Amino acid sequence: MSRPADRPETYDRVTRALHWGMAALLAAQFLSAAAHWGLPRGHIMWRILWSYHLPLGIALFFLVLFRGIWGLGNISRRPVHSGVMGRVAATGHIILYTLMVVVPAVRILAAAGNKKGFNLLGIPVFPTRDEHVAWMRAPAEWHGEMGWILGLLVVGHIAIALIWHQWIRRDATLQRMVGRSKAVR
Repeated sequence: MSRPADRPETYDRVTRALHWGMAALLAAQFLSAAAHWGLPRGHIMWRILWSYHLPLGIALFFLVLFRGIWGLGNISRRPVHSGVMGRVAATGHIILYTLMVVVPAVRILAAAGNKKGFNLLGIPVFPTRDEHVAWMRAPAEWHGEMGWILGLLVVGHIAIALIWHQWIRRDATLQRMVGRSKAVR
């Protein structure tokens, strides 16, 4: 049995599972962030939705890294997007992936510099310290803002997929992302 791999006419099942899995987890992450921002602190929904923000963020961070490695391993076999819109798409994906790595990375760095230390699911990841490490905590001041910028870019990604690919070009991009390949025009 051969290893799953993207092909010019479609994305393989691993790529699709990673894409849609990340989409679902990002939606849950943004829901928790919206609850944290929009609900009164201590509200039952605030507590429920905010409780999974950190572990989900860590899981997403590693999923994004894995998807990036998987995508780079398949880059020569992926469907080609040429022209100006192809370059726009490539740039947009680079920005999306950069933010999907940087947003959680600044919080992980801040946790490493926190004097309380950091445990994940009861497992000590960073030990306690006598003092905060200011330079490690400083970039996390932008975590929320970068997260909302990422959210806007995700909405743009969805809008472009629907408007440009599905309604204007009708180029089967969405079909490739759900596993139904069609001949590319």
